[in-house]
Amino acid sequence: MSNPTYAVREDPGDERPLVWLAGEIRTPPFSRAGRLLAGYLLRRLQRGDRLAMPFSRPMPVIGRRCHELRVRDGDRNWRICYRTDPDAVVIESCRRRLREYDDA
Repeated sequence: MSNPTYAVREDPGDERPLVWLAGEIRTPPFSRAGRLLAGYLLRRLQRGDRLAMPFSRPMPVIGRRCHELRVRDGDRNWRICYRTDPDAVVIESCRRRLREYDDA
């Protein structure tokens, strides 16, 4: 199983941590504007906001509480799959990693 990586926050407040389920974090080649939008949307998720279209849509085929974060970046559309848990926003690459996270 890969080691989860937790986002470090200076003042956690009521925010949930982001948990990346991967051996290393790779980001799409966002433009500056795309990177800012993705960061803004992830921060809203950490604060417990529920996002709707056009920024997020449910992905029940992947699993319960799974969604697709939709980041429009110029002429490209990036997708980040995530699951919201009571204590974290889990960002994943596949169902297997979610099963491993749940079994740990």
